[in-house]
Amino acid sequence: MTPAGYKALDAELKTLKSVERPAIIKAISEAREHGDLSENAEYHSAREKQSFIEGRIKELEGTLGLAQVIDPKTLSGPVKFGATVVLVDEDDVEKTYQIVGELEADIEKGLLNIKSPLARALIGKDEGDSVEVTTPGGTKDYEIVSISYV
Repeated sequence: MTPAGYKALDAELKTLKSVERPAIIKAISEAREHGDLSENAEYHSAREKQSFIEGRIKELEGTLGLAQVIDPKTLSGPVKFGATVVLVDEDDVEKTYQIVGELEADIEKGLLNIKSPLARALIGKDEGDSVEVTTPGGTKDYEIVSISYV
């Protein structure tokens, strides 16, 4: 996991614990005051949300507890985890991706999951190398324009 990914998950965990959890406890308490719990939709909805929040807290605590944070600034050389890679596809469209862990991946932001077909094809390659990637949408060819570790 990159330092930015760790920081984002840690911030989510702190928000869940300090904002969301107290708010849902208050909502459950207010719903209880409305009487019969068996037919109280507010209560059941609040309990369901509480279950989701508690599950997410446990998931984040486990993930962050086992996370190995790798700072890309300390790396160099061919493509590996943390690399920011500029690619040109067969239509001369340039794309930039950073190879990151599963939990921080967001293709819209250019954060490419290390387990994706494209990332797996790029690992170990150097600038100027061409890669052929088989994706669910078909086979595509890319050329690596540059590799940086920022």
